[in-house]
Amino acid sequence: MPQEELISRIRELIKEMNISQNEFADRIKIDRSNFSKHINGKLPISDSLLNKIVVSLGISKEWLNSGEGEKYYMAAHRQTISLPANVIHTNGQRGAKVYDIDVTAGPIGRSLIFSTENLIGSIDVPFINNENSIVRVSGDSMQPVICNGDMVAIREVKNPNLIFWGQIYVVLLDDYRMVKYIRKHTDRDMVILRSANPEYDDIEIHKSEIRDLFIVENIIRFDSRM
Repeated sequence: MPQEELISRIRELIKEMNISQNEFADRIKIDRSNFSKHINGKLPISDSLLNKIVVSLGISKEWLNSGEGEKYYMAAHRQTISLPANVIHTNGQRGAKVYDIDVTAGPIGRSLIFSTENLIGSIDVPFINNENSIVRVSGDSMQPVICNGDMVAIREVKNPNLIFWGQIYVVLLDDYRMVKYIRKHTDRDMVILRSANPEYDDIEIHKSEIRDLFIVENIIRFDSRM
């Protein structure tokens, strides 16, 4: 693959994410000076560098190499895990905290979401980041990817401009909380909220309407047979 094409696609990612070259380097955990050399053609774009982009940003390696196919892979869908029903430790001392919160129900204020009165325990397994928060999903709008009663491990997105198109997010608006794919809109100031269930229509909103944003890093399905 010609180096110029790889560099062009990486520059496209930097522009789309609306961050600086140095911020991109920090995001993929590479030395800023070395990354600058890669981007300016002084160092070759190695397979190791491509793998860092794939792992850190959820970018399709096929798209990086060829420019074809989906740019972003569905990371949350690939990280659906089944756990025994008794995996929640009620003492809540170790692992990712589990909250008695339904992220598809509204209205409820952002300040109430992670309050101690809603804490019901924790899950301590290697697949889930202990810094994540775990909440419940209800309804069928995200079926078959996320089913009614599943839980999701989420991480807050500090910069709303760092949206990975095609990933699943918990989106908090003034009156509602929703779990949706976020897709790119033709208008840079807007986004498309898309359900996995084709029976539900797309929702178009302005980015300014998003009050808080959380990326779904794991989908947790409880199995009573385990």
